[in-house]
Amino acid sequence: MEQPTASTDLAVLPEKNADYGTLEYWQQRYTQEPDTVFDWFKTYADLKPLLGQHMRKDALIVMLGCGNSTLSGDMYDDGYESIVNVDYSDVVIAQMRQRCQHQPRMTWEVMDVRALALASGTVDVALDKGTLDALMCEQGDVWDPSPEMCANVARAVDEVDRVLAPAGKFIWITFGQPHFRRRHLERASWTIAVERLNDGGFDYFVYIMTKHD
Repeated sequence: MEQPTASTDLAVLPEKNADYGTLEYWQQRYTQEPDTVFDWFKTYADLKPLLGQHMRKDALIVMLGCGNSTLSGDMYDDGYESIVNVDYSDVVIAQMRQRCQHQPRMTWEVMDVRALALASGTVDVALDKGTLDALMCEQGDVWDPSPEMCANVARAVDEVDRVLAPAGKFIWITFGQPHFRRRHLERASWTIAVERLNDGGFDYFVYIMTKHD
């Protein structure tokens, strides 16, 4: 089977950043690029040491807004086989379900991260690499985000809070600095730790929310 190529076509970029938060943009992009992959921020090779500290190989993992990233497939090949990949684009879910037929224990589900069709308290790890960032894209002031954007993000975070099992973890990889992002994550049900990744260039941040037992 021919291997997908990395997305490099500038024509698929949105006219404005706020489009990253819309289903219409992603449906069109995945339709235009059916045989590509795109990884926000970091690949599994970059994240493997950190993720290995925070999750077991037998953990039930939900990949939030999976897109056509290589992350799930690379994790599967490294022994993390219980992965539920969710995305609200039925186009990309169909593409990835076909592409990853050789990894049968991993599933692909059309699902909005703001309304997860998952039982409460059942997930060991929820992993997000760029999905909340897409929801946060708007034209306004990053120091004073709109109430609409805050409510939208809160719906997603509340859903993760709901589905996490006791001692479960929500791991979010982002470029967003704590003074912009932490306010959206504060919940009485978990603790928050922040780690920084830097390969000699741009800083990335990993927020690790651990549910109370």
